[in-house]
Amino acid sequence: MPQVEITGIDHIYVTVSDMSRSEAFYDPVMAMLGFKRSSGPLAGGDHHVHYFNRITQLTIRPAKDPSRAHDPLSPGLNHICYRVPDEAQVDAAAAGLKGLGVDCTEPRLYPEYAPDYYATFFTDPDGVRLEITNHRQERREIVENWDAGPSTPG
Repeated sequence: MPQVEITGIDHIYVTVSDMSRSEAFYDPVMAMLGFKRSSGPLAGGDHHVHYFNRITQLTIRPAKDPSRAHDPLSPGLNHICYRVPDEAQVDAAAAGLKGLGVDCTEPRLYPEYAPDYYATFFTDPDGVRLEITNHRQERREIVENWDAGPSTPG
């Protein structure tokens, strides 16, 4: 069986209950995080908005049933976590989010996840949790030692 190497997540689609409200949230947040925006109708003419950088894309599209609330503990998406190079960038992201009026947690260490897990969390208008974390030592070691054999990420 051939081995396939995944080099990143190409795109994530999130359905939203109110496109205007979600665009008002995501436009400044994603711009502050260095993403560019494009939009237009796709599949069936529904309006989609794409936020992309060199690595990945987040797309929002209208929900078919906007009355159903997002539940992160039901099957499906729990949260989206973006990685930045270091703790200073987590701090900068949190400051930028607060400057935009986005309610986010104070950046801090979460040793219950990993000794150097430093993050901030915030939520979109539909309750989708987003996170920004640092590039942890454990993740760097996985990349550096990939060819040496299996390891267990946290």
